[in-house]
Amino acid sequence: MSVVWAATSPESGGFLPAERLTNVEALSERVGDLRSRGQGYVEVRSPGEEFPVLTLAFRGDHAVVHLMSDPERTSLLVGDGTVPSGAEVEVPIMDDLAVFTGDFVLSLDRAWELVHDFTQTWAAAPLGEWCEV
Repeated sequence: MSVVWAATSPESGGFLPAERLTNVEALSERVGDLRSRGQGYVEVRSPGEEFPVLTLAFRGDHAVVHLMSDPERTSLLVGDGTVPSGAEVEVPIMDDLAVFTGDFVLSLDRAWELVHDFTQTWAAAPLGEWCEV
């Protein structure tokens, strides 16, 4: 299965916006490299479509997943209870750290599982509850 993605560079720590067309295994390797660094940001989409785009932003064991349905509509995946609702977590979005409440934080393992599922079906609805921002 092919996937188009852009991600943080494991070497520099900066986001590289140039998209790559690879198999899912190469994407998984990049995410593994970023996990070793402790944080990262990844954008994923189908090779045949500009949208939807799913993003995975993580720092440590905490992750946030965004869905860009089109150029004007973005949603956040509701969290899995890993972090209490009132707590805040910082994750990298491209090259900046952004703060999210526990309402939208997932464990990194769960978030990566959902991104992987997305690459198999290109359907975002089955991944969970989305909150438009």
